[in-house]
Amino acid sequence: MSPSVTSAQATVHGYPRQGPNRELKKAVEGYWTGRVDAQDLHMTAATLRRAAWQSLADAGITEIPTGDFSLYDHVLDTSVAVGAIPERHRAAVDADPLDGYFAMARGTQEVAPLEMTKWFDTNYHYLVPELGPDTGFAANPAKPVGELSEALALGHNARPVLVGPLTYLLLAKPAPGVAADFQPITLVDRLLPVYAELLEDLHAAGAEWVHLDEPCLVQDRTPAELNAAARIYRELGTVTDRPKILVATYFDRAGQALPVLAKAPIEGVGLDFTGPAAANLDDLAAVGGLPGKRLVAGVVDGRNIWINNLEKSLTTLGTLLGLADRVDVAPSCSLLHVPLDAAVERDLDPQVSRWLAFARQKTAEITTLATALSRGTDAIAAQLAANRADLASRAASAITRDPAVRARLAATTDQDAHRAQPYAERARAQRARLDLPLLPTTTIGSFPQTTDLRTARADLRAGRIDTEGYQERMRAEVREVIAYQEKAGLDVLVHGEPERNDMVQYFAEQLHGYLATQHGWVQSYGTRYVRPPVLAGDISRPAPMTVEWFRYAQSLTDRPVKGMLTGPVTMLAWSFVRDDQPPADTARQVALALRDEVGDLEAAGAAVIQVDEPALRETLPLRAADRPGYLAWATEAFRLSTSAVRADTQIHTHMCYAEFGEIMTAIDDLDADVISLEAARSHMQVAHELAQVGYPREVGPGVYDIHSPRVPSTQEAAALLRQGLAAIPAERLWVNPDCGLKTRGWPETRSSLDHLVAAARLIREELNA
Repeated sequence: MSPSVTSAQATVHGYPRQGPNRELKKAVEGYWTGRVDAQDLHMTAATLRRAAWQSLADAGITEIPTGDFSLYDHVLDTSVAVGAIPERHRAAVDADPLDGYFAMARGTQEVAPLEMTKWFDTNYHYLVPELGPDTGFAANPAKPVGELSEALALGHNARPVLVGPLTYLLLAKPAPGVAADFQPITLVDRLLPVYAELLEDLHAAGAEWVHLDEPCLVQDRTPAELNAAARIYRELGTVTDRPKILVATYFDRAGQALPVLAKAPIEGVGLDFTGPAAANLDDLAAVGGLPGKRLVAGVVDGRNIWINNLEKSLTTLGTLLGLADRVDVAPSCSLLHVPLDAAVERDLDPQVSRWLAFARQKTAEITTLATALSRGTDAIAAQLAANRADLASRAASAITRDPAVRARLAATTDQDAHRAQPYAERARAQRARLDLPLLPTTTIGSFPQTTDLRTARADLRAGRIDTEGYQERMRAEVREVIAYQEKAGLDVLVHGEPERNDMVQYFAEQLHGYLATQHGWVQSYGTRYVRPPVLAGDISRPAPMTVEWFRYAQSLTDRPVKGMLTGPVTMLAWSFVRDDQPPADTARQVALALRDEVGDLEAAGAAVIQVDEPALRETLPLRAADRPGYLAWATEAFRLSTSAVRADTQIHTHMCYAEFGEIMTAIDDLDADVISLEAARSHMQVAHELAQVGYPREVGPGVYDIHSPRVPSTQEAAALLRQGLAAIPAERLWVNPDCGLKTRGWPETRSSLDHLVAAARLIREELNA
């Protein structure tokens, strides 16, 4: 049934920044190394912005976002736009704004960077604003106004995008030296005039609309925070010379924030209508809709890569037409979270390609839906027929279902997800087997992925070397890594993972049910891009994946070498997960495949096996009511992977760059023998959080921030260890970096690990004294 014909615009919240061949990454990293000067960097950035805008316009997007492009991170850009520069970075920013910007992002040898953590429940990392009672704000409109003016000059209908003031304050943390109980939201009266000034500047530059992102409104908010939201938009709504204001939420339902937005004196609201946020439809009807307002309806999933069900979306849009003055079509969130173009994936099964929609395909879906709203469904009859056929193809495909996998999953019992021995008994057996010193030292897994390693991988793909030649190159790297670790004095070694392109993709390429892309790059942080694999069908392991690499590494040393795996939750979170069955079922399938690998590693002699779950916190649902169910299946999947081992086999896990306070019970429920966590940037906060809940097992809070090029001194690492010892007893404390070392260079890695080992020895001497 065709919805009532109306006039609808097609728009997006944001777009991938990297360019078709990751030109932005290459330019920024070239600038860091001195190969690219500032002028060429800015020229590359401008070229990529303009190409993205033109691509959107050519696809039929009638309102183009500006300001979403960033050299590193859009939250850092907001800090610059409102003048919230940490005091330790102010001199660098004043001396050279570009170098100061990157110093805030990456740090220098002398000055620590801003803390980095996950953007809500995605794998994108943002730089956390640091605020305190003395923070002063000042409008710096250069970037938002400059990019708007650039787009307008090219003839585009442009809408600037900024992080909204409420979300900015709620994401911020107390600056170093500020009391931990300081609430950045108390600065709202100081920040609002700056946002008002930015609105006025954008209006003067020609903006008809401004888009303020407020994803924090889809989380559980206190009455005080909702009152702050109401006051923010009441005050911004009364700014005289301003553009029309669109406030957008996404990733979940707006809930109690919806009536606040409905009553606010703003002209537009953006809502997500995909996944759990589909509840926004009923909620919107319950509050009487948005009379007098524009609704930007996110009916195309901006976070996943499956094609849209056009008929279902049209049904939603048809209902929404009666609930707002004007309904426009958009993705659920910024398309930053998906790759650029599925059309360039030449190696995928053509059948599967029909099921995929990356950013460019999603813009086509959005314009198709807007056309249907404006001209009726007859105008898109051919697209609807093709979409129905593609959806039916996926539903009926043998790729998606494996009866043997489903039978095995049905046969698992609760006992399969529990270790046979309690932790205290396991700890005694493991200490006897491993015979490690107090404060044992280790790394998280990966060592630097050098140009030579990447070249070898490219040569293998291109046929310039054969498999044996490639494997010998990797074995040579393993020999070097093992030799260095022995010389450095590390206690538990790793093989360095030279053969692994990515901690998820490497395993996905060896598991049935996963598909890998060649060009599906997505920004994780800064210049770090990943290619999330596609979870298309039921998962099984046809053969061991890591055992021979472990055997080879262990043959080179008498010290224990860790077997290294990626856990089931992270295998889902850092993939594009299937949307045709509950994620719990998919996680259990992956867990059973990993269980087989863990068993083979143990049989090969591995005394220590690490199963990384950095995404456990990241994937936590945004609403508290949805969290217990998620944590139950997530921790069960981890235990299903790891619980079949002997008492004297030590199971490690690792997590990084997230807020752990809310999942302390779940961390305990994993029942890992040792957990390593990011702690350097957050000043050992996680160690104290674990102590407060009485965490009983061993912990390795990181003392080396691997996302910064700076080398921590021995004294700096020792100071962090002393902070850790204030929370965790020495017999349960490990010494390690925050995360894997693949993005670092060898010189800084050697120096940092040498200092880490020296710090551990220093603290051991202090404890013995």
